[in-house]
Amino acid sequence: MPSRRRSIPRVALLVETTRTYTRELLAGVRRYVAAQGPWSTFLELRSADSPPPEWLKNWDGDGILTRTFTREASEIVAATGLPAVELRATHFSGGRPFVGMDNAHIGRMVAEHFFERGYRQFAAYSLRSERFFEERVRNFVSVVEARGGTCADLPGTDTNPGENWEQAQTSLAAWISSLPKPIGIFAANDQLGVRLLEACQRAGVAVPEEVAVVGAENEETLCTFATPQLTSVRFDGHAVGHAAATLLDRMMRGGSRRFRQILVPPRGIVVRGSSDELVISDPLVARAARMIRENALGDFNVDSLCRMLNASRSTLDRRMHAALQRSPKEEIDRVRFREVERLLLETDLTIESIAQQTGFTHGHYLQAAFKQRQGLTPGAFRRSR
Repeated sequence: MPSRRRSIPRVALLVETTRTYTRELLAGVRRYVAAQGPWSTFLELRSADSPPPEWLKNWDGDGILTRTFTREASEIVAATGLPAVELRATHFSGGRPFVGMDNAHIGRMVAEHFFERGYRQFAAYSLRSERFFEERVRNFVSVVEARGGTCADLPGTDTNPGENWEQAQTSLAAWISSLPKPIGIFAANDQLGVRLLEACQRAGVAVPEEVAVVGAENEETLCTFATPQLTSVRFDGHAVGHAAATLLDRMMRGGSRRFRQILVPPRGIVVRGSSDELVISDPLVARAARMIRENALGDFNVDSLCRMLNASRSTLDRRMHAALQRSPKEEIDRVRFREVERLLLETDLTIESIAQQTGFTHGHYLQAAFKQRQGLTPGAFRRSR
């Protein structure tokens, strides 16, 4: 380590680049360096299991930002004697300062999300392999219990269920089937949330009518690929990266290297299809909501729904208004327009193609109905986002 700070410090960024959160984290570091730098940085495409580079042991650098996954890697970083900030977990920090997400805030936010939607039965799904998973769940459970609720817990036992995927999902589906309904389940991260949604499909359990699922991290590839799409806590990677770079810069200037924690609250919950409904206690309305979600995008109307339910239109209208404050027709339209918005934002399909895929007769009818509902045309909506 040089006896004085270089005019341009050398910093190694040992951060995986495979996830939304860590890419945002690096963007936060970049924002700090753009304003306060420059830094000479080492950065490469990395996965979670990428070891520290061999040259790090004898590197003439000035500082390190690291997300450490093993004790061996932690020891390699510590052996450099350089100022370093940990960005993943305190149990591998080796006494380094830590900057990361506030797990207490995450657990509390998910619990409040479920309570606001009327849930009074809860469960959690985690892995024993990660302490921060357990901390998120523990804080979730504490809020639930403080408000008079109880929480079932199925800690996962497989850190790599891909080796026995079918057996793991069969067991998970059986657990979901055994839970009281309706229920809100907190998954400690999005990967576990996606497993829950797939297991619900296997078990024939309706999401979100019977089981609502919320994950954590808002890894968009996972969340938007799931069926239905996964609601998730959005981490603030930009703020974590900026705070970590600020702290490291202070340390490289001679500031204290003693352990401290900087915890950043999440940015909120991105609500998607896995938890976007209020609890429906009326079994007829719950069945109606499920049938609408499954059939609304085809040749489907209120009369079709009544025939499927063997219910009169007046009865269904009255009970849906009582449970949802919406009529059957309004609920069908809501599901259709939600899909229209998704296709406008995520695809390049023409308005005519979108109309055909979402239960509208013609593109010009969709144009008029969308403008009446949103106050702007589908094209303007697509350009504005």
